[in-house]
This record gives sequence, C-alpha cells and structure tokens, in this order.
Amino acid sequence: MKKTALSTLILIFAAVAVLVTSAYIVDETEQVVVTRFGKVMGTPVTEAGLHFKMPFIDQGNTFPKNLQEWDGEAGEIPTLNKTYILVDTFARWRVVDPVLFFQTCRDMRGAVIRIGDIIDPAVKNAIASYDLIETVRNSDRLVNVDDPIFGVTGDAAKANKTIKAGRTVITRQIMANAGEKLKGFGIDLVDVKLKRLNYRDDVRNSVYDRMIAERTQIVEKFRSEGRGEAQRIRGEKEKELKKIESMAYRTAQELKGKADAEVTRIYADAYGRDPEFYSFTKSLEVYGNALNKESTIILSTDSEFLKYLKKRL
Repeated sequence: MKKTALSTLILIFAAVAVLVTSAYIVDETEQVVVTRFGKVMGTPVTEAGLHFKMPFIDQGNTFPKNLQEWDGEAGEIPTLNKTYILVDTFARWRVVDPVLFFQTCRDMRGAVIRIGDIIDPAVKNAIASYDLIETVRNSDRLVNVDDPIFGVTGDAAKANKTIKAGRTVITRQIMANAGEKLKGFGIDLVDVKLKRLNYRDDVRNSVYDRMIAERTQIVEKFRSEGRGEAQRIRGEKEKELKKIESMAYRTAQELKGKADAEVTRIYADAYGRDPEFYSFTKSLEVYGNALNKESTIILSTDSEFLKYLKKRL
C-alpha cells in the first residue's frame, strides 16, 4: 500500500512538472518563438492565450509586438560646411518577423545594439551631406541670413535663398537607409527623429558671443532710431511752440496797436475840442513826475509852471 501511494504521488508530481514546463501564456502584446536545442520549431505563436510545447526540451522565446523605443547617444558629426555639431537621435521600431529576429538578434539587447550600429552611420552620412542650416530648418521658405556658421555668406547668401532639402527630407533619408538594412533582422523601423541639435563645446561660447553681439547691435540700432525720432519730435514741438508764440505776439501787438490808436484818437478828439485841456493834462503829468510829498520848490509868482494852481488858489 505504501509503495502504491508513493508511486501515485510520483506520477502526480511528474504530471504537474510536465504540465508546468509544457504550458505557457502569451500576452496580447507578445509573440513567442518555440525552439528545440536552439532550432526554431514551427511557426511563431502570435495569438494571446494558453499554449503548449514539448516539456523540458522546448523553450519559448518571447518578443514584444508593440512599438519599442530606441534612444541613441549624442555624438559629434561634421556637416558639409565642416561645422561639428552634437546630434541626438531617437527611433521607434517593432518586431515583425520574430523567427528572423531570433536568428539574427537572439534577444532585445542584441536588437538594440544592431539598431544602433545601423542608425548611427545613417545619421552621420545624412548630416555630413548637407550644410547645418539644412538640418536645423524644416521648410524651404526664404533664408534671410548671412552667417558663416550656417554656411551661407556674402553673395552666396543672396543667391541661395532656399534650402535644398530640410530636416524632414534628411530624416526620411535616414529612415530609408536604416530601415532597409533592419528588415534583414526582422525589424520594422517605424520612425526616426533628430531629437536635439547643439554646437560643440568649443564653438558654443563663440556662437553665444556672436548672438549677443548681434542682438546688442540690433538694440543699439533701435535706440539710435528712437533717439533720432525723439529729436525729431522735440524739433517739431519747438517749431510749433515758436509758431504759437509768434502768432500770439503778433496778435498782442495788433491789439496793442489798435488800443494805442484808439487812445490817440480819443486824446486827439479831446484836445481838438479844447486846446486848453491839452495844456492842463500835460501840466498835471509834469507835476506828477517832478513833485512828491518831500519836494520843495521856490518859484516866482509870475511863473508859468504853477499857473493852473494859482488860478485854483
């Protein structure tokens, strides 16, 4: 009885072990390549659910079906006009042929290495085929620069008003060159983008200094134009002020002249009616100018100076 019970337990444990090693679950985002001693057995398993394989001797190699990220390291690349820049690239890819992927890359780590080995040279070749401005810009609108950093100077800046390709065309070239090679590894390259472009450290400071100098020049130009406009406005103001003062002075003189004329006319009319009145008023003016409360004057009784006072007395 004891031997029978022990045999039963052994059979149960063996059945469980066989079941555990033969069954496997495939997620919706996964695909499995079953291998036996390193050789691919059958077709890849792409349907989600519970699946079985030969226990102990078969091995399930799981690979993702969804999009994967590849983020390269920034590297120095010379452009066509021999300007060294730091280029940082990233890509999106997926496994479309898991059998070929397993045979060439073995695992995801190997795939990342293969992708880097293919995309990096493609990026270098594309960047080196164009001037820096082609990599920076993304359209063929008019270029209004005269800058040795961008490889457009002097007459070339006037003649070369449009770019030849632009960033979009460059990334398409990178994707086409790298994507064709990655197909041999069972990989579909979905997208490639230039994540970041920057100058090398030894030229970055000089570029910043040049940019600061350019902006300072623009600021000084605006300030100079502002000072000129201020002087023009002040000149217009002074001119207008002088005009107003001149018109006011002329008006005042005209009014004064009319008033003086009217006074003269009134005096002339008064003097014309009574000649003695003129003599009387003039004598009063002389009294007012020559005499005050502290004045002392000695005159004879027949003096003409005080004739009107003598009549009054």
